[in-house]
Amino acid sequence: KQWLWCGVCVNNTIGSVTVYLSVWTSNSRSFSIDYKNNCFQKDGKPFQYISGSIHYSRIPREYWKDRLLKINSANPVYVPWNFHETVQGVFNFAGDRDLEYFLNLANQTGLLVILRPGPYICAEWEMGGLPAWLLQKPNIILRSADTEYLKPASEWLAVLLTKMRPWLYQNGGNIISVQVENEYGSYFACDYNYMRHLHTVFRLFLGEDVILFTTDGNTDKEMICGTLEGLYATIDFGTDTNITAAFIRQRRFEPKGPLVNSEFYTGWLDHWGDKHASVETVKVSKMLGEMLFMGASVNMYMFEGGTNFGYWNGADHDSRFRSVVTSYDYNAPLSEAGDPTDKLLAIRDVIKNFRDIPVGPMPPATPKFAYGFVTLQKVGNISSLLDTLSPQGPVRSQYPLAFEEIKQYYGFMLYRTTLPRDVPEPTPLISPLNGIHDCAYVSVNGVYQGLMERDTALVMNVTGQQGDQLDILVENMGRVNFGSYINDKKGLLGNLILGNDVLTDWSIYPLDIDTAVANGWLQADQSGSAMEAGDGPMIYSGTLKSTGLAWDTFVKLNGWNKGQVWVNEVNLGRYWTQRGPQQTLYVPGPFLSATQPNNITVLELERAPSHRRILFMDRPQLNNTGQKT
Repeated sequence: KQWLWCGVCVNNTIGSVTVYLSVWTSNSRSFSIDYKNNCFQKDGKPFQYISGSIHYSRIPREYWKDRLLKINSANPVYVPWNFHETVQGVFNFAGDRDLEYFLNLANQTGLLVILRPGPYICAEWEMGGLPAWLLQKPNIILRSADTEYLKPASEWLAVLLTKMRPWLYQNGGNIISVQVENEYGSYFACDYNYMRHLHTVFRLFLGEDVILFTTDGNTDKEMICGTLEGLYATIDFGTDTNITAAFIRQRRFEPKGPLVNSEFYTGWLDHWGDKHASVETVKVSKMLGEMLFMGASVNMYMFEGGTNFGYWNGADHDSRFRSVVTSYDYNAPLSEAGDPTDKLLAIRDVIKNFRDIPVGPMPPATPKFAYGFVTLQKVGNISSLLDTLSPQGPVRSQYPLAFEEIKQYYGFMLYRTTLPRDVPEPTPLISPLNGIHDCAYVSVNGVYQGLMERDTALVMNVTGQQGDQLDILVENMGRVNFGSYINDKKGLLGNLILGNDVLTDWSIYPLDIDTAVANGWLQADQSGSAMEAGDGPMIYSGTLKSTGLAWDTFVKLNGWNKGQVWVNEVNLGRYWTQRGPQQTLYVPGPFLSATQPNNITVLELERAPSHRRILFMDRPQLNNTGQKT
């Protein structure tokens, strides 16, 4: 089950293959680089890996074993720092964060592991895995030798790598190599002192025997800034790349050793408002076969993408801010729900040309069920629920404060002030410095006025009287995870101006909706008085009755606009039906009860449909782009 292909190594000349035979008599375990014969060695024998990425943080713990059985190859494991240290100094490795349990399951399944602990991982994950509390330091330079970054990063690595050392292959575990940082050459800092420090820390906690490596994009600039002597340099690229040219570039930085594509892209990510990304199966399978024929080791990114539950999605910022959707399906060989696809079958057909694959049928898809419609009732608007959602009360400030300044790292905050004068005619409310991060839902005296959005909608008109209550609910849509803008603070980052007046004297409410949902505090009035839908940020609730089944399902919010959904205590993530392309949210069976009513909570940010129904289906809809704005 380790996809071991003995006896093949690659010469310096790209594309040529020679047979290399060796005899190994010792019982010791080792994994190393054979620079003479340009390959890895496992226990003294030539070794080529074929691996597929899954992310334990994007899959329910109850399904980890199922996915590992379906991968049946070496498994690269990203470790998101912010998933385990959401609050500074508080480390969480329990439940769905139990990394060692995941490694043990992989070991039981016979899988080798390539550990990718960052501290930065990208992965379209919130802030690339870096914890948002780092941004409390206003001048911090992330991913650099800046001590304000390096000290907490080193403390995190000391905790993590100490746990990982017993899992190294030479220590009896299944970790064969460890990546240092991730695609560092794509970052502006190009700080070799930072990379040298990481190299020292990794060696200190993991020892001298484990393979440490880097991976970078297929350009000279990225390879120059991302590589370091003592760290084996690998490259990543997808189906739009010339294989020979890419590996020639790797050879310029690593003249000897195995060819490695550390991220061979089987698909791609989605942003809200874009079409669902896809990569043709025939291109993936053809290129995989060509790389394997050359003797290269290949990691397929992704093998299963999973889901950005809760607030864990990342974002990109090129010409503008673009948030990643909740589904991380990635058009991968296994679907978001872990089901085999035609792409998986094509990949298996390629691999069996090079080595034996496990006999017997592929583990089946998890069962799905269409539970049907659930009608929701209104609980109330955000303003009316502040005592429940923000029990500690507001923070008062003359000018707006960012999320990070109040230690509200994810989700939502409500900013409240009053109109400084009468505005009988429509008057522009302006964010002059593009300070809406990321969406703001504006109400006056509880009446919804409209939406302001980062980079695209920085002005809207408001009317009212002096002293009227102005509420602005700000949504964090995920921090940038790639490039130079990862220091992505959230909230109102600058003053708002109404006409010629700078708005001041703010009451700022950090909202803990997740705790309120988990404690059952957001239940609709069952008398029927709360039936009518309304405009602006509203919470709705309902019940999915027990059926005796707890199977996977997909919830569709047809006619709803944008918001967040919880099933029982679990935050499924964001929906944005009007923007698309994703139209359904994945509900894994373990999130449901087969015997008790299941509580459904929806935060709709703009307007719910009059029917207030949601539909539980037995299949996803990920490719239906709505209105673009």
